[in-house]
Order: sequence, then structure tokens, then C-alpha cells
Amino acid sequence: MSAQLEQKVLETLKTIKDPAKDVDIVTGEMVLGLQSRDGHVAFTIDIGDPSRAADFEPVRKAAEEAVHALEGVLSVTAVLTAERPAQPQQAAPQQQGVAEEAAPLMPGVKSIVAVSSGKGGVGKSTTSVNLALALAAKGLQVGLLDADIYGPSIPRMLGITGQPVSYDGKVLEPMENHGIKCMSIGFLVEEDTAMIWRGPMVMGALEQLMRDVNWGELDVLVVDMPPGTGDVQLTMAQKVPLTGSVIVSTPQDIALLDTRKGLNMFRKVEIPVFGIVENMSYFSCPHCGERTDIFSHGGARATAEAQGADFLGEIPLDIKIRETSDGGHPIVTSDPDSTHAKAYAEIADKVWFKTMEQLNASQGPKIVFD
Repeated sequence: MSAQLEQKVLETLKTIKDPAKDVDIVTGEMVLGLQSRDGHVAFTIDIGDPSRAADFEPVRKAAEEAVHALEGVLSVTAVLTAERPAQPQQAAPQQQGVAEEAAPLMPGVKSIVAVSSGKGGVGKSTTSVNLALALAAKGLQVGLLDADIYGPSIPRMLGITGQPVSYDGKVLEPMENHGIKCMSIGFLVEEDTAMIWRGPMVMGALEQLMRDVNWGELDVLVVDMPPGTGDVQLTMAQKVPLTGSVIVSTPQDIALLDTRKGLNMFRKVEIPVFGIVENMSYFSCPHCGERTDIFSHGGARATAEAQGADFLGEIPLDIKIRETSDGGHPIVTSDPDSTHAKAYAEIADKVWFKTMEQLNASQGPKIVFD
């Protein structure tokens, strides 16, 4: 961000007041992480106490509108977070009655499937992309949300460059390629930018990637989750109306240990586990055809059976899958008749069948609150 634009933004934000104090949000040191790229501005507003979020939502919107009015600003993303310890305040009298139900994040999305992994490096994002494309090949309207804020890789895998546009300065239009809609924090920051954010900031950004994006009508939204079973995964599982989850693992024992943790996490928060995919299941030499089980083989199937989950399929370790993913032309679209693309298609068939089963049983995604 240029120093001149940064100064203009800060001066503008000085007109925005903390509703509970006689101080603006800049003087009150509430504005954090201010950054800009080609006219797209982003910052966070640290409210200290999470219970003040409802009072600060109008402040957040006012800040976005004020900055968007500046010359040269194309879009603004402001996120509420609670980084600092809350200051002691007198407790407000609790209102009687039922709390107001939050508006749905993505009202036009019929189902949401999370693709998760217990640990990183098992090919979760590659599976997410090819699964989404295989679902689209069935004639479904598909979206792909990159929920891995710290390591967004979906833009490169889908071969999408540039930034999303906003026609009103508030709602972003999703990027599109290969027939699916996509949104990622990777579209809003430089590719080599480190996202040094704490949990509340990450969740605020994710909520806006869902709420402030014009997803339109989708049959299914595939969510590429970050690896692990930490705060982000738990909050996503509890606050987002997930229809079900797919867990990706390699067959080695270390990966499978974390896979069991991920499976148990989803079960604990009552999110259906559609099954386990074994990635890098085996390697076939492209020259002699000899098969080598580099990371062992069959461990994911055995884990699925032991945990009472379904085994969705296995994907080999193959240079074509790697090259097509890195090049932005995933194998499901670049070589749809290959055995690898057909393996993803079979997994997609199983996932969609389980999605329809779940929707028919529950008449819509089940929302679990903490």
C-alpha cells in the first residue's frame, strides 16, 4: 500500500466512532492489518470483547462504505476481530425472549461438503479441486471455497489469476474457471504474502468469504478446509451448515493417526462423515509399469472399516496429477478419460449420493451450535 493511500484510509477511518466510547477507531488503536492491492483495501477492526460484535457490525459496514468512497478504491473488506483482552464493563441487563436467528451465510447454496485432513501434505487441496470438477461434470452447479487462509492453493490449481470484482463495493463476485465458481483469500493478497493472523481474524475473513460473495444458486459448495483439528476446523464445523465431510489421508500410519482424530472431531460435532479417500495410494512406474507402495497401501481402507466409515476410493501417486494441478489444469478436466479422472469421478458419485441421502433425511443441512 502506498503511504499516501494509507494516510487517506486512516484519515477516513478517524470519522468512524466506537459506539460505546467517545473515540474514533483509529485513535482507539482498533484498526489492524491495513493493506491494499491494486485498489482493493482490507483491514480488521479489533473490538476487544467478542460480545460487542453485534454493536460493531454497523460500524464495520460504515467503515467499509467510507473507505470505498475514496478515489482509487475499488473494494473494501473490513473484518471484526477480538485480539485484545476485553476491558471490564458493566453487564447489560439480559433481554428476555428468543435470540434473533442469524441470517444464512449462503442462502442459495443447497449443500456444503467439507474436504478435510488430519495433517498437511496429503493432497487435500488436489482432492478438493478434482472432486469439485468431477461434481460439475455431472451437470451440477458447483462452487469451491478455499478455507485454508494460511496456505491458499486453489487459485493456482484452478489456473485463476487476477482479483474478484465488486459492483457495489460490498459483495464480491466469485472467480470462475473450468465451469465452477471459486473464492479464496489468495485472490486478495500477493501469492507470497504470509497471513500472520490469529484465530478470530481468520474466522472473520472466512465468514466474509461466505457471506459477502455472490455465490448465487449452487447445488453443492466444496470447502477445502485447512489441515488439522484446531480452532478453525471446530468453528467451521459448528457455525457453517455442513452437509457432510470427506477426509483425505495417505496410507502411512502417521497420517492415519491424524485421520482418526479428524473423523472423531466431525462426529463429536455431529457432522456426517461421508468417508475416507486414500491419496498417494501407490506408485506405478511410467516406464516399466511396476507398482510400488511408497507410503504403504490399504491403510485408509482399514481405518475406515475399523472406524465404521465408508471408504470412498484411492488415488495413486502420479506425476500427471501433480503436473496438471500445478499447471492450473486439473486432471479431471485436462484428461477426463484417464483412469485417474475416472477414479475422481467415482468418488464424486459416492459423495453426491451421500449428499442427497443427507439432504433428503434432514430436509436441508444440519446446523450445530456450540
